[in-house]
Amino acid sequence: MAKRGSWIAWATTRRGRWITLGAWVAVAALLMLLLPGVRSQADSNAPNFDESKPSVQAEKLLAEQFRSEEGTPALVVWHREGGLSQDDLKAISAVSADVAASPLPGQRSSLPLHELPPPALAAQLSEDGSTLVWPVVFQPDAPTEEIKQGVEQLRERTEKIAGTPAFEADTADGAELSARLTGPAGISVDATELFSSADVSLMIATVLLVLVFLLAIYRSPVLALIPLVAVGFAYAVTDPLLGYMASKDWIDVDSQAVAIMTVLLFGAGTDYCLFLVSRYRELLAEERSPAAALRAALGSSGGAIAMSGLTVVIALLTLLLAQYGVIKRFAVPFGLSILVMALSSLTLLPALLSIFGRGSFWPFVPRTPEMAEERARRKGKPAPKRTGRRGPGFTGRLVVRRPWTVTLVSVALLGVLALFSTQVKFTFDILSSFPEEMESRQGFALIGDNFSEGTLAPVTVMAQGEAGAIPPVAEKLQALGSVAKVGEPAEAASQPGLRAWKVELAMNPYSQEAMDALPAIREAAEQAIGGADAADRVWLAGQTAVQYDTREAEAVDQQVIIPLVIVLIAALLLVYLRSVTAMVYLIGTVILSYFAALGLGWLVLHEPMGVDAIQGAIPLYAFVFLVALGEDYNIFMVSSIWKKRRKMPLKQAIAEGVSETGPVITSAGLILAGTFAVLATLPIQVLLQFGLITALGVLLDTFVVRPYLVPALTALLGRRAFWPGELSRVPEDEVPAGGELVKASAERSLNK
Repeated sequence: MAKRGSWIAWATTRRGRWITLGAWVAVAALLMLLLPGVRSQADSNAPNFDESKPSVQAEKLLAEQFRSEEGTPALVVWHREGGLSQDDLKAISAVSADVAASPLPGQRSSLPLHELPPPALAAQLSEDGSTLVWPVVFQPDAPTEEIKQGVEQLRERTEKIAGTPAFEADTADGAELSARLTGPAGISVDATELFSSADVSLMIATVLLVLVFLLAIYRSPVLALIPLVAVGFAYAVTDPLLGYMASKDWIDVDSQAVAIMTVLLFGAGTDYCLFLVSRYRELLAEERSPAAALRAALGSSGGAIAMSGLTVVIALLTLLLAQYGVIKRFAVPFGLSILVMALSSLTLLPALLSIFGRGSFWPFVPRTPEMAEERARRKGKPAPKRTGRRGPGFTGRLVVRRPWTVTLVSVALLGVLALFSTQVKFTFDILSSFPEEMESRQGFALIGDNFSEGTLAPVTVMAQGEAGAIPPVAEKLQALGSVAKVGEPAEAASQPGLRAWKVELAMNPYSQEAMDALPAIREAAEQAIGGADAADRVWLAGQTAVQYDTREAEAVDQQVIIPLVIVLIAALLLVYLRSVTAMVYLIGTVILSYFAALGLGWLVLHEPMGVDAIQGAIPLYAFVFLVALGEDYNIFMVSSIWKKRRKMPLKQAIAEGVSETGPVITSAGLILAGTFAVLATLPIQVLLQFGLITALGVLLDTFVVRPYLVPALTALLGRRAFWPGELSRVPEDEVPAGGELVKASAERSLNK
C-alpha cells in the first residue's frame, strides 16, 4: 500500500486532491495562454538529414554553383483529351506572361512559354499533342505555406485568364482544358494539406472512440469522462511545451508526428487510467473507506503504471538516434506526451477519483457486502446474497493445467503469422501514400501517360572534370537503360571544370527501381571523368537521390534502434522484476508478437486491400510501439503474479494473476487497438499501414501473448521464472514466509 505521506498518495487526501486539481488547471491554462501550440510550429520543410549525407552535399553544391537549377519545382500539367487547341495554348501562354510579370509568392522563376515561337512551343507538347508541362520554380527556402499561397494564386489567375476552372476540370473530359499541379512543390503542398485535414478528424474520432469504449466497459458517464479529463489535461500541457521547444528550435515537429501523438496519448493514456481504475473498483468492494481503497489501489498499480510509462518513454527516446529526420522528429513529442500522461495518471486521476469517490462509478456503484446489506435494509429490500471469494477464471486455470499445450499452440499461431513477415515488400514512393484523387498524383499520372515519368523529378548529375574539355558524361549516361534523356551540360558559376547534367529517368523517380539505378549512374559519371579520385568528384542531386539516402538511413536506423530498444527494455525489466529468466522470455514473446503482427498486417494489406508494398519506415515505427506497449501489458500482469506469489503457491498466483488482470488488459487492449485503427481510416497510406499493423499487434498481444503465452511459460518454468530472485528458492507448492493462503485452499480453487 502506498504510504500516506508519499506525494502520490497525498493527491488523494481532502486537501491534496483540490490542490492537485488546481495545479493541473493552472499549469495547463498558463501554458496554453503563454506558449504557442505545437501545430503552429509544425515545419514541413524541416531537414531530414544532416550535412554528411551525399544528397545534402549535392544540393548545397547545386545551390552554390548552379543557381539557375536551384529551387523547388512545381510542374503544372496542362491537358485536354484529344489534343490541346490553339485557344488552349494562347490561354496557357497568357498565364505564363501574367506569372512572369507578377511573380507568385515564393516564386523564383518559370519557363517563359509566352516568349517561345510557335514551333518551340509545339515542341513542348506530348507526342499526341494532349499535354504540356510548365515548370514553375519556387525559392529553395520557401516554406510550404508560401508555396501553397503561390499555388492558390496560380489557380485564381488561371481561372480568370483562361476563363475556365482548369484545376477542377475532369482530365478525361475532352470538352475542357484541365490543369494539375505536381512535382516536388505540388507534392509538398498536398502532403501538408492532407496531414492538416487529417489532424482534426483524427482527434475527434479518437476521443469519440475512447468515450464509447469507456461507456461500454464501466456503464458510467462519470467514469467515462474522468480518464478523458486526465488525458485531456496531459494533452493541454504537452501541446504548448512542444510548441515552445519548436519555437526555440530545440526540436523539429511535423504534422505527421502531431497526428500520431494524439492517437498515442489517448490510447496509451486511457490504458494507464484503466490500470488504476480497475484496481480501485475491486478494492471498493472490500474496503468501506474510498480513500483507503484508492490509496491501496495506488500502492498496487502505481508501480506498474510508472514502470510502464518509463518503458515506453525510454523506447521512444531511442528514436533521437535516428539518421532519418522524419523518424527522429517522433522522439520528443511521443516521449514527452507519455511522460506527462504517466504523471497525470498518478496525480490528477487519483485526485479526480478521490473527489467523486464511489460516485465515480454511478449508477453501478461498487460496495462492500456490509454496505450493500445496510443499503438494502434502508430501502426495505432483502439483503443481497453474499458471494464467496472468486477463484481463478477459465483462462487462468487452463494455463496452469495445460502449460505445454497452451505454449505450443500460441507459439505455432504466432510463428506461422511471423513467417509471412518475410514476404513483406517495401516502397519509398511518397506518391503512393496519397489518395488517387489527389491533384499531385493525378498530375504525375498524366506525365507518366504522356511523357517520360522521369520528367516529374529529374536527377542532376554534377561532375568535376578538366576546365578546358567536356567529359563524355552524357554519352555514358545515355547508354544506360535506366536513363530516358540527358540534357545539355551547364557550367558552374565559379568552379572551373564543374558541370551539371539534367537526367530524366526511364521510370518513376520515386520507385525502388529508380533508387537501384543511382549507383550505376554514379559509376558511369565516374568513368567518364576518370582519375583515381573520381568518386569524390561526382555528385547526384534531386528527389531520387534524396529517396536513396532515405532508404539507406532507414536501414541503418533499424540496425541501431531495434537492438538498443531491446537492450534498454530488457534492462528495465531486469531492474523491476529482478529476474533474468523473466526478462528473457518477456522480451522474446513481444518480439515474436511483433513479427506476427507484421506478417498478419501484410496479409491483410496485400491480399484484400491490394497493397503491393508498405512504406519503408513502417517496420521500425511498429517495432518501437509494439515492443514498448506490449511490455506495458506484460509488466502489469507479471507484477500481479509476482505480488500474489508472495502470498500463495505459484500455480495459484499465476491463475489468479491472469484472472485479476485479464478484464482490464482486455479492455485496455481493445481501446489501444481501436485508437490505432482510427489511423487506418485516413486516406494516407503510411498512416493506414502503421495504424493497421500496430492495431493487429496490440490485439495479438492482448488475446494471445498476455493471457496465454506468458503465463503458460511462467508455469512451465516454475520457480526458475524468478531466477535469481528470492522467490526462485521457494518450492512451487509452498507459500513464502508471511504468506496468507495455504496449499490446500489453493488446490481447491484450481480444481473447481
